[in-house]
Amino acid sequence: MRGLTGIYVHIPFCIRRCPYCSFYSSVFDERLAEEYVRAVCRNLVALKSRGICSDSIYLGGGTPSVLSVKQVERIISAAADSLNLIDPEITIEANPCTVSYDKLLGYRRAGVNRISFGVQSGDDEQLKFLGRLHDRKTAADAVSLAYKAGFDNISCDIMLGSRGQDLTSLKQSVDLLLSLPITHISAYMLKIEQGTAFDCESVREQIADDEQMSDLYLSLCSQLEALDYEHYEISSFALNGKRSRHNMKYWTLEPYIGIGASAHSDFGGKRFFCPPDLRGFIAADLQPTELEDAAPDRAEEYVMLAIRTSDGIGKARLVEIAGAEFAEDVFERAKALAERGLAKVNDERITLTDEGFLLSNSIILHLLGG
Repeated sequence: MRGLTGIYVHIPFCIRRCPYCSFYSSVFDERLAEEYVRAVCRNLVALKSRGICSDSIYLGGGTPSVLSVKQVERIISAAADSLNLIDPEITIEANPCTVSYDKLLGYRRAGVNRISFGVQSGDDEQLKFLGRLHDRKTAADAVSLAYKAGFDNISCDIMLGSRGQDLTSLKQSVDLLLSLPITHISAYMLKIEQGTAFDCESVREQIADDEQMSDLYLSLCSQLEALDYEHYEISSFALNGKRSRHNMKYWTLEPYIGIGASAHSDFGGKRFFCPPDLRGFIAADLQPTELEDAAPDRAEEYVMLAIRTSDGIGKARLVEIAGAEFAEDVFERAKALAERGLAKVNDERITLTDEGFLLSNSIILHLLGG
């Protein structure tokens, strides 16, 4: 096992479900949320005997910022009492319309030192289409209040491909974010997920097609990279030293433990998850788990995950995981990608270009000989 363990806590509550979202969540209920927080703390305390060293805690959702300051404080306290925390990055995801200065100040004093706002767009019409409860001004004000409250590591999400978005409106949204005291941007392509409210033909006809999505993505990459944002993962851009430590664990095969309904884990050489059952999680003394993979193919996983990052596939690491023959085959296949301008390849490393990132799924199959 490599690296320190990340702790992910899933908070499955939202004021209202976004029509494009497929993550497990339910409408916020104050009583249920309190019972849920108690269950989270129970499960964190249960880790105490395992001697786990951690440098990241991530409260994701859902909308974790519907929780009170005291509830977040209790979760962090339970983690601190149960884990060996080493200079931890502690992140909370937030909806701009769920925070106030006092709440943000409380989160910061509780130990949260990184906040990720779901801004999605700087265009009010696009925000309405996406079902967001905030507008452009509310988003900007929330970021400014977080900075005032002491957050100097602030991330914002932006959505690509929404109805009415073109290169001009995308630039205006990014310009809004860049006018704020942020250090990180996550950019996601709008994808219609099965079973969501957006899963219908009328919506599909209104969002960007593949060619438009590619233009939007490459334009965003160009704008951010020109301003010294490191494009360190397909969807992530950061100022120097501000990569998301927790998210990098997923791409580099570092261990992580998920707490909460629907949370996934990769720990002890196995992948497992807690079923997406809110009341079942609350009722159990310890969260139930289901085995996802008892013996993951780490060579295949490393290729699939590392290629998403600007660090790419390191030959020495691949040899360590899978042996010299497998590594040589992957690097040989990568040469054809370099000839097409999709990758950069040398004797030590394979990395994708921005154009290559757009084709990462097919590139992964190519590298693995599929």
